[in-house]
Amino acid sequence: MSAAELAPGSGERVVVAMSGGVDSSLAAALAVERGCEAVGVTLQLAGSSSRCCSLADADDARRVADTLGVRFYVADYADRFRSEVIERFADEYLAGRTPIPCIACNKRFKFDHLLERAKVFGATRVATGHYARIDRDPTTGRLRLLRARDRNKDQSYFLFQLDQAQLASAWFPLGDLTKDQVRARARSLGLATADKPESQEICFVPEGRYAEVVERVRPEARERRGEIVDEQGRVLGEHPGVHHFTVGQRHGLGIAAGRKLYVRHIDPESRRVTVGSADGLATSEMEVDDVHWVSGEAPAAPVRAHVQVRHRHPGALAKVEALPGRARVVFEEPVASVAPGQAAVFFDAEDPDVVLGGGLIARRPSPLP
Repeated sequence: MSAAELAPGSGERVVVAMSGGVDSSLAAALAVERGCEAVGVTLQLAGSSSRCCSLADADDARRVADTLGVRFYVADYADRFRSEVIERFADEYLAGRTPIPCIACNKRFKFDHLLERAKVFGATRVATGHYARIDRDPTTGRLRLLRARDRNKDQSYFLFQLDQAQLASAWFPLGDLTKDQVRARARSLGLATADKPESQEICFVPEGRYAEVVERVRPEARERRGEIVDEQGRVLGEHPGVHHFTVGQRHGLGIAAGRKLYVRHIDPESRRVTVGSADGLATSEMEVDDVHWVSGEAPAAPVRAHVQVRHRHPGALAKVEALPGRARVVFEEPVASVAPGQAAVFFDAEDPDVVLGGGLIARRPSPLP
């Protein structure tokens, strides 16, 4: 049994983050199956139009809790979610970066806030429906965050900020299962969410309309028009605001240049968006801010790692040098479309299942020589 497992029949009181989907529903069922005293909690984070953590999701979670015979509560965190996630999301776009709010949501709400609430219930663990695993390093004895067995569903990229205390209090019962297995088990248990569809979008961004969310949160964004220029500074057109763009973007530029152009750089001060050919998107080196190391200690010497620069990126081999609060990443082969504001997550080059740490891509990446 790994360090993150619950002992069968232990009777531990476990708070389960029930978001109203099949994954968290089965997590609750597996906690009950282990003989735990499960307490279901839905964190209501967004309004009724959200695709996640809405009142409708809370109703689905309550039905599952009733089926399992466990206590269930809804905790209203909508105001905190707005200030800690949605407003930051808008501000990051206006600063010319491409934010990844799911990381802040997982860290702050699924763990920081939910662990606080778990203590009120006298619970020892928090269980979630994340596809990830935890074990203990046989050499150092520290806990490790690992990829899920199902690489297609792996969510370890979003969890790199978890510290040793949080890993010790977390349980990821789906880490060794595939999505098909999860749905099959949920059906066999008669859970109402067994065939509920899931969304791959950010929960508070309907149909991927990021700019509309930014303008709703920060109405002044509508007045920040600017220029689209090429690498030589020639003006190609105007744009309605830098929050409409991300590095590597090709479609929706609003200009007719007669050739394929991609966003190369976003300058929020001058409000200029620089575009160019695909050749200019390759990055050889970058800096990463707000770096967190899962072990709790930064490596004393540079490490070789697979660096994942966005969720669906396969990862690229690089040398990662730890600096105070940040890191320098030098890729072995150039990487395209590295967007400031996205997460760069470091996986061990020798054992790519192991998450070493990560941070947020910082300044404009260094161009190729």
